[in-house]
Amino acid sequence: MFRNARFYSIKGDWPASENDLSAALSKAGFSPCGPLTEKSSGWVGIDPTDEDNGLLARRLNGAELLKLRTQSRVLPPAVVNEVLQERVEEYRSRMDESPGRREKRRLKAETREQLLPKALLKSDRACGYVDLASNILTVDAALDSAAERFVIHLRLVLDTLDIKPLKYKHPASDLLTGIFLGDAPAPFSLGRACVMQDAKDASSTVRWNDFDLTDKSIRSHVADGMHLTHLEIVYDNILKCTLDEHGVLRKMKFLGVDDDEEIPENEELGRMDAEFVLLSGTLRHLQKDLEKRLGGYA
Repeated sequence: MFRNARFYSIKGDWPASENDLSAALSKAGFSPCGPLTEKSSGWVGIDPTDEDNGLLARRLNGAELLKLRTQSRVLPPAVVNEVLQERVEEYRSRMDESPGRREKRRLKAETREQLLPKALLKSDRACGYVDLASNILTVDAALDSAAERFVIHLRLVLDTLDIKPLKYKHPASDLLTGIFLGDAPAPFSLGRACVMQDAKDASSTVRWNDFDLTDKSIRSHVADGMHLTHLEIVYDNILKCTLDEHGVLRKMKFLGVDDDEEIPENEELGRMDAEFVLLSGTLRHLQKDLEKRLGGYA
């Protein structure tokens, strides 16, 4: 269901029910891009078979799920430059001189405006949920920019909330190193992939995928001064994921769950509910263990 997990702390009054939250989110509901709009974001329905109807939030297992849709027009720079070159040649032919810098900027703007309505549309969806007991927001976003977009649009409809990235008293890299060197606290265990970075040169990295990380030749790199930025872990024999040095979870996969199984359309909502209960319950326990191992929240 989620492939990534970025955690944020929330302070302020959260809506009392999923109906109240849905009503608030509807004030910034999704609208498709207009002819000259490059990007549009808004909240959509939780039902995977019908995003345009129903509630915009779903409360289960003490957590509230919501979904942001972002639609953008795909206009590759190479396409713009090719048409711009034609307009530049036309200008030279007409004016018997090359366009200056200001004129070229104007031609480029006109070219984009001309091409934008014809550009293809694509949509991305980012889900997130709030654990109502801990007031922690979890966002499924691989990139910082996508997670920040989710947070910004949540603040637009709930402007009294204070939402900040979750910070711990000790760096997550301490836990990565401990697990990697064989001192994994239960219920964490070592996976088979990692990324290391040279402490003196951030551009110098080494990656291992599907390796036995207990091998001395691999562990020696940390002893020689490299530090871990990403480490694959297994949590409680339930969840496999990559934990990075900032406490972000990536490539999450529940063990023993068949993601490729075909589900009849009339059962997709039930499948989503079951996956969400498993996800929110597991991450709730994982979050408590991270808090414990990293000295609490900063």
